[in-house]
Amino acid sequence: MKINGGRSRIRALGGSRLAQLWRRMAQKKYLQSKLTQFLREDKIQLWKPPYTDENKEVGLALKDLAKKYSDKLECCENEVEKVMEEIRCKAVERGTGNEHYKTTGIATIEVFLPPRVKKDRKSLLETRLHITGRELRSKIAETFGFQENYIKIVINKKQLQLGETLKEQGVTHNVKAMVLELKQSEEDVRKTFQVEEEKQNEAKLEEKRIQRTKRGLEILAERAEMVVDPEATPYLDIANQTGRSIRIPPSERKALMLAMGYHEKGRAFLKRKEYGIALPCLLDADKYFCECCRELLDTVDNYAVLQLDIVWCYFRLGQLECLDDAEKKLKLAQECFRKCYGENHQRLLHIKGNCGKEKVLFLRLYLLQGIRNYHSGNGEEAYEYLNKACQLLKELYIDPSKVHSLMQLGFSAQEARLGLRACDGNVDHAAVHITNRREELDQIKKEEREKKRRRLENINHLKGMGYSPRAARQALHQASGNLEEALKILLRNPQMWWLNDSAPESNNRQQSPSQEKIDQLVYMGFDAVAAKAALRVFRGNVQLAAQTLVHNGGRLPPDLQLSAEDSSSTPSTSPSDSAGTSSASTDEDMETEAVNEVLEDIPEHEEDYLDSTLEDEEIIIAEYLSYVENIKSAANKN
Repeated sequence: MKINGGRSRIRALGGSRLAQLWRRMAQKKYLQSKLTQFLREDKIQLWKPPYTDENKEVGLALKDLAKKYSDKLECCENEVEKVMEEIRCKAVERGTGNEHYKTTGIATIEVFLPPRVKKDRKSLLETRLHITGRELRSKIAETFGFQENYIKIVINKKQLQLGETLKEQGVTHNVKAMVLELKQSEEDVRKTFQVEEEKQNEAKLEEKRIQRTKRGLEILAERAEMVVDPEATPYLDIANQTGRSIRIPPSERKALMLAMGYHEKGRAFLKRKEYGIALPCLLDADKYFCECCRELLDTVDNYAVLQLDIVWCYFRLGQLECLDDAEKKLKLAQECFRKCYGENHQRLLHIKGNCGKEKVLFLRLYLLQGIRNYHSGNGEEAYEYLNKACQLLKELYIDPSKVHSLMQLGFSAQEARLGLRACDGNVDHAAVHITNRREELDQIKKEEREKKRRRLENINHLKGMGYSPRAARQALHQASGNLEEALKILLRNPQMWWLNDSAPESNNRQQSPSQEKIDQLVYMGFDAVAAKAALRVFRGNVQLAAQTLVHNGGRLPPDLQLSAEDSSSTPSTSPSDSAGTSSASTDEDMETEAVNEVLEDIPEHEEDYLDSTLEDEEIIIAEYLSYVENIKSAANKN
C-alpha cells in the first residue's frame, strides 16, 4: 500500500565513549533480566526476610544468594550483588508505594527521562489519578527541569492526552511514562539566557511543525472525499502493491489515510534520525490504524512495518525499558507479514515475482527480536535471531560498483538498490526489471488518471442536474462509478439531495420560488401547493422537483415535506455572509503551507520503505553479537 501525491540532535559524545556507555547499559540490562528470571524460578522475594530486614535494609542472605547466582552465571560476584541490590531496592520502593497508594490513593509513576539527562534516567513521581494530562506534564516539567510546552509524554505506548484525566486514559499505579523532548542540542549543557531563548524558539517551531503536519494530513484526507481536479489539486490516494488505486469503505477511508500519512511523516523523521519527533507521529499512526477493520490490516504490510518502526524508535531513543512491549509488537508484525505475504512468501511471489526487496523488513524483524531477547536475558535465542539477521545482511549486500553501473544508465541509487535486491545482484536483470517497472507504473498512472477524469465528469454531470457534489459522489460510489445507476439511486432516494458540502445553516437560505417556475410544474400536471413545496426543497431546480414528484405520485415524501417547512421559515439572506473575507486568503495560505510540508515527506517511489543501505543495521548486529560473545568469554574466564 502507498500514498500518492530545525532537527533534534543528541549531545555529542566521543564515538568510543558512546559505544562503551551503550555496551555497559546493554550488558547491565541483560544481567538484570537473567537475575530476575532466576528469582522467579526460585520463587524468591527480595523485599521480604531474610533478604530485607524490618528496617527495609539489606539482609546478609543477599550476599550468599549473589554468590550462588554468580557461580551459576560464571560472572563477577560483586557485579551480581550490586545489580541484585538495585532489584531489591526497587522491589522495596514498589511495596512501599503500593501500601501508600492503598491508604492515600496517591499513585507512583515510573518516569524514564531522555538520554541527555545526566542523573538517573529512571525516576519515581507521585500523583493522584484524577488530574489531567496537562497537569501531569506540568508536574514532570517542574520536577525534572524541562520546558513544559516542549515535552511530550508517552504512557501505555500512547501519547498523553492533555485534556483528559489520567484515570480516563487508563493510567494506573506503577505505570511507566517516557519523556520526549521536542528539541535537544549540544548547547543544552550551557545555562545562559541566550541558549535557553534559542531552545525555546526552536521548540516552538517544532511544536508548530507537528500541528501543521496534523492539519495538512487532515486536509489531504478530506480532499479524497471531495471533487478535485487530480492534475491541479494534490490529495492522498491509496494503492495496492502493484500501484493501482483500491476502493476502501468510506467509514474507514479517512482513518486509513491519516494512519498512512502519519506513518510516512514519522518515517521521514526516522530517516533524519529525529527519533523524539518521529515517535509521536508513529503512535498517532498506530491509533488511526486501530480504527480500521482487522481484515484490512491483515491484507497489507503497512501495519506490520509500523510495528517495526515503533520498536526501532524506542531502541534508538535508548529507552531499553520500553522494549518490554516489543515482544507483542514484533509478534504482531510477524503475523501480519505472514497473512499479507503468505506462507513462505507465496502470495508475494505471485504478485511481484520476487521477494528480495522485502527481505530488508525481515532483517530488521530478526535484529529487533535478537535485541529484545538479549535484554530479556535469553542469550541463546538472541544469538539465534542475530545470526539470522547477519545471514540476511550477507544476502542483501550490494556491491557499490553495481549501483554505480546502473546509475550510469540513468537510474537513481534507490532504483538501483531495489532492482539489484529483486534480481539477486544481477546488473543486467536489474536494468530490465527497473525499466519494466517504470513502464508498468506509467501505464497504471495513465489508467488511474483516466478513471479520475471520468469520475470527475460524472460528478459534474450530476451537479449540472442540480445534485450537490457530495450527493453525486455518494451515489457514484454506491453504483461503482456507473452514471446511469447513480442517477437511479438518486431518484429512488431524493433525500440524498440534502447531502451538501457547505455548512448546514447555509443550505436552507432560499428565497421563495418564482411564480414562473411554479407555473411550469402546474402546466406539467402537478398540484400548485406540491409544486411550490418541491421547488422550495430543491432551491428552484425545476428538473429535480419534477423528477421527485413523478417518482412519488405527485407528492413530496414526508421527510422532504418537513425540509420544505424548515426552509420556508429561514431568512433568505444573512448580513454576515460577507464577513471574514479578509482572513480567507490567510487561512488558505496556511493550509497550503501545511499541505506542502506533508507532501515534501511523502516519497515518490512506492517501495521507498523497502530501500535501505543497511549501514545502521550492520553496526548494531555486530555490536549485539559482540555482547553475546563477551558473555560467553566472561563465563570462560571465570
